[in-house]
Amino acid sequence: MSVTVKICGITSREDAFCAVDSGANALGFVFHPPSPRALSVEQASLICGELPPWVARVGVFVNPTEQLVQAAVNACGLTILQWHGEETPEFCVQFGLLCMKAFRLRDRESLGAIADYGTNAILLDAYNPGLRGGTGEVCDWGLAIEAKKFGRPIFLAGGLTPENIGAAIQQVRPFGVDVSSGVEASPGKKDHDKVRRFIAAAKAAAIA
Repeated sequence: MSVTVKICGITSREDAFCAVDSGANALGFVFHPPSPRALSVEQASLICGELPPWVARVGVFVNPTEQLVQAAVNACGLTILQWHGEETPEFCVQFGLLCMKAFRLRDRESLGAIADYGTNAILLDAYNPGLRGGTGEVCDWGLAIEAKKFGRPIFLAGGLTPENIGAAIQQVRPFGVDVSSGVEASPGKKDHDKVRRFIAAAKAAAIA
């Protein structure tokens, strides 16, 4: 088994290339101004323009306009779109790119909305009433296992760290994992040692 590792909330070239050089498969760029990890389209395009072609460029959005999404796609060469707001199922799939919808798991009833979305993958995060992501709170891994019944690739997020990623992968066996705050020195700034340890631990657990 292999696992796709996505390092999210990239805000600098240095952080991007630390992740890439450490074996990350995908980088996430947040286009949501209230987030401490947000970038402008112009800032993200400068980083994306230097990335090797095999690294997935993921645009992270919260209730965006179609114009913002299209501008980011065109400028940054995004390959995956990730939705974290109240986007409708129709909105999510209209751009002709791979996409995934994030679901914040509060309880078993939280799983019900997944069936409404025809996205290529689903991202499972911890529930926090005031934050869309990057909370550092651990997602309910038991609910994440239940979400497999929908038959789509799962990205596990929520409170993952270099210390718990191995257990998370061995228990849930997700298609991919997504980390932001768990490998940060401060919001928006990656701790390069944590990034390297996280990716190494994730890759090792996937083949264990």
